[in-house]
Amino acid sequence: MNRASYLIPVVAIVLAALLSSIYIVDEREKVLVLRFGQIKQERTDPGWYLKVPLLDDVVSYEDRILSIETPLIEVTPADDRRLVVDAFVLWRIVDLVQFRQALGAGDERAAQIQLNDILDGQIRAVLGSDGVTSNTILSPERTALMDQIEDRANDRASALGIEVVDVRLRQTNLPEQNFDATLQRMIAEREREAIDERARGQEAAQRVRASADRTYEEILAEARRDARIIQGQADAERNSIFAEAYGQDQEFFEFYRSLTAYENALKGSNSSMVMSPDSEFFNYLRSDGSAAGVAPAPVDEAAAAAAREANAAAIRAAEESAAETASEAEAVTEAMPEPVDMPDEEATPEAAPEVPTEPAGETDASTDAPVPAELAPSDEEAPAEEAPAESTGN
Repeated sequence: MNRASYLIPVVAIVLAALLSSIYIVDEREKVLVLRFGQIKQERTDPGWYLKVPLLDDVVSYEDRILSIETPLIEVTPADDRRLVVDAFVLWRIVDLVQFRQALGAGDERAAQIQLNDILDGQIRAVLGSDGVTSNTILSPERTALMDQIEDRANDRASALGIEVVDVRLRQTNLPEQNFDATLQRMIAEREREAIDERARGQEAAQRVRASADRTYEEILAEARRDARIIQGQADAERNSIFAEAYGQDQEFFEFYRSLTAYENALKGSNSSMVMSPDSEFFNYLRSDGSAAGVAPAPVDEAAAAAAREANAAAIRAAEESAAETASEAEAVTEAMPEPVDMPDEEATPEAAPEVPTEPAGETDASTDAPVPAELAPSDEEAPAEEAPAESTGN
């Protein structure tokens, strides 16, 4: 009984010693075995291992990739436009012995503090270097900047037994106190660009207007020239037709024009004319039916009637042709803007208005067109002035 009471404590002590001499290395960890504070062994492979109880201590470290986020860092690029950036970093322990020697009893938290200091300095150095502007930081070129930060941080962190796996700039903002000033500067730049665009648009519009006005004047001048040419051709053709008709039967031509003059002069409801009864205007209104001073010649009535019909048809055709040509000229003229007639400064308001008169033989009464000079009566044929007489026709 007494022997059993001794064996139980001994067995318990042996079991406790065995259990304290066994340690397990997890696949997510790395282990250092320390004896009296000195590194004795490094265990990186997972499994069961033995140590000397009471003499050896086991310290575990993370073997996984760790991440940290840097605090906000204010940087000043080459264009003196201050920015506030922050980054996140992926890192891991690659040399456990060097890590222990550099940090002593410190763990991963102490490593993160030192790594933050390293990253702060390298971010300021890279983003504040020559040639790096705020636009570069905000553009796709920032990837190259992050690679530079990673390489430079690795050079410094290797002394701690740490590898920087990746560095990424997460946010890039303006300092809060610079928001209003930056906003006003952006507004001013946009307004200046808008003014420049409007000025360029007005300049282009003026060029277009000038070109359009020049083209308008050229077209207008050509149209007026064509209208004058057409009008002149029409007048020449009409005069030649009148001259030809006058040469074929002079007496009938004079008779026809006299009838036209009677019609135009007496078509009013109450027309009054003051002239001598012996005037040539009344030659065909006398009772004898012949012109003054002209003796009728015996002619074949049938031939004369045929000739008169032919002459009348020729005259109508000539008038229709002249009317068509004149209408074409008027159409061209109407398509153009009417020129503004400037008032004659030399005209005097006291001058009595002149009564428009139509010289015989100079104007066609039916078309108000000029008659060739050879058709107008000469001054020698004009009758002598006699005492005026009043006649009234309805």
